[in-house]
Amino acid sequence: MDADTAGTAPQPATASPPAVGFAEAARYWLYLGFISFGGPAGQISIMQTDCVDKKRWIDQQAFLRGLNYSMLLPGPEAQQLAAYIGWRLHGIWGAVTAGTLFFLPGAILMMALAWVAAAHGDNTWVIKVFNGIKPAVIGIIVFAVWRIGKKTCNSIPAVTLAAAAFAALYFAHVPFPLIILAAGILGAMIPALGRVGGHGSGGDGSQTDSHHMQRPPGNPWIRLAKISLVFLVLLALPVVALVALAGPAPFVAVAKLFTTAAFVTFGGAYAVLPYITDAAVNTHGWIAPGDMLNGLALAETTPGPLVLVNTYVGFFAGWNGAGAAHLSQVAAALLAAALTTYVTYLPSFYFIIAGAPYVDALQKNEHARRALSGITTAVVGVIFNLAVFLGESVLITASGSIDWTAAAVATGALALLLSGKVPIPALVGIGAVLGASGIV
Repeated sequence: MDADTAGTAPQPATASPPAVGFAEAARYWLYLGFISFGGPAGQISIMQTDCVDKKRWIDQQAFLRGLNYSMLLPGPEAQQLAAYIGWRLHGIWGAVTAGTLFFLPGAILMMALAWVAAAHGDNTWVIKVFNGIKPAVIGIIVFAVWRIGKKTCNSIPAVTLAAAAFAALYFAHVPFPLIILAAGILGAMIPALGRVGGHGSGGDGSQTDSHHMQRPPGNPWIRLAKISLVFLVLLALPVVALVALAGPAPFVAVAKLFTTAAFVTFGGAYAVLPYITDAAVNTHGWIAPGDMLNGLALAETTPGPLVLVNTYVGFFAGWNGAGAAHLSQVAAALLAAALTTYVTYLPSFYFIIAGAPYVDALQKNEHARRALSGITTAVVGVIFNLAVFLGESVLITASGSIDWTAAAVATGALALLLSGKVPIPALVGIGAVLGASGIV
């Protein structure tokens, strides 16, 4: 989930939703996949306008319940909300179709852009463009710290938790999943932390639009066990197939890293990037810090969830870490990127399909809401750690001095974002122009 969408409260709609054909819905989800720019807040706003206000596929209270449930989950909440709406309309296949088409166009585009960066990254013009983009992205990351921090770090315990998360990552090198676990436990246990996130209930409106909201008959634990078994099989099959086709490197490591990341991506893509960056840069050597910034910039300017940056990293994992001599570098990169994308989003479908019938009960769980608030608070420190880690690679020269031109671009980017007058994609474009012109 992305904390920037906390407090989203669309206007009520009261009309009864009409029936919708599967093909019509699929066409819409594909269309949404191509135009879903603007991050989760913009994507959720589009679905509110189209699915609730115009098409009336889902009523307002059900939309809010789906949004709040998605915000409780790890992973991209806009994509999960699309899957949730698809589930209400057409069951499991509706969820799979909606959730997949939401990110598929962006994933394909990201693979193409990753190929340009990997194959032509030594081109002088490409280097100049990325040199201008990198400091702008530093400003974007600092803006994310401020944007989330102003909503969550509004008490001494909250500031302390965010600072502790930063110190644990930066100085003690505590694994990111452990920090998320500790923050969730503290949030659930300490009321002062559990109140800071601002995550409330979506309302208690009646369920009028779909029989799918009814709890399925039978034992819910048996249902969960069956769904979990299917999930594990679907998770293992492509990994086993790729290992048989091309050997274990880098596919086993890719599957392990990005599957783990998918289960701890609370706070949006920015929160999990330090974990991904540390593993991809320091542990596996797949990608350089500067290339991580390039990937983040490209993810900001393409449709779909920001976590598509994982696809970019996965491409570089295959490009630089291929172990099979009979696979070309491009083939290994595309397979690794596809596997990364698959394991990044598969857990989201698992969460939606397994939990959707029990949305109301889960959202009434005070401990779950407080745990989420604690995690969201710690994420501020986690994102600040990302800004410091990547900032050091961009703003500090090889001799240890400050690159004042890059620092000025980063500061200017932050100022423009704080003004609220320049959207992030435009800011990335400005950085690219500055780089191409040789100013940076």
